[in-house]
Amino acid sequence: MDYPWYEFVDGTDIIQQGELIENCPIVIPPSDVDSEGELEIEIEYYNVVVLSQSCDLENSKIDIVLVAPYWTFEEIKQINPEYVSKRNKNKFRESLMPGYHLLNKCDLEEFQSDYVIVDFKNVYGVNLNFLREHLIDVKRIRVLPPYREHLSQSFARHFMRVGLPIGIPAF
Repeated sequence: MDYPWYEFVDGTDIIQQGELIENCPIVIPPSDVDSEGELEIEIEYYNVVVLSQSCDLENSKIDIVLVAPYWTFEEIKQINPEYVSKRNKNKFRESLMPGYHLLNKCDLEEFQSDYVIVDFKNVYGVNLNFLREHLIDVKRIRVLPPYREHLSQSFARHFMRVGLPIGIPAF
């Protein structure tokens, strides 16, 4: 049985985990904070996927939504051409590229995209109320179960990893 990966949603739908949001404004804090002066912040725009739990978003149990940037293979080719070699594409597919997660192509009529690579190494927080207002008139796509849970589990594995100073020696 084939399970669809995505569904199309409009601005009136409640924000959920696994939503792909294009051109989301992200506040980048300064690297140096001067307690005497004003802060200069930078705004960058990223395509992001929502990582916060749907139940927390729906019930307004959080103020800040956790998001991670994503790129298509074509976009990431500009960043690091080695990532799109056949060998590395298969490593993404097999979840062997730590800090990243691969989502399938989207072939919905309303939205077509190449494979998407989610970057867990650089996550951001966006104010929930701001995001709701920002998305009122925005059509977007949402990753469906069980692929949404797979994305969440992949992020959890990345987030909870522990590097041990000394492992158990080979038998």
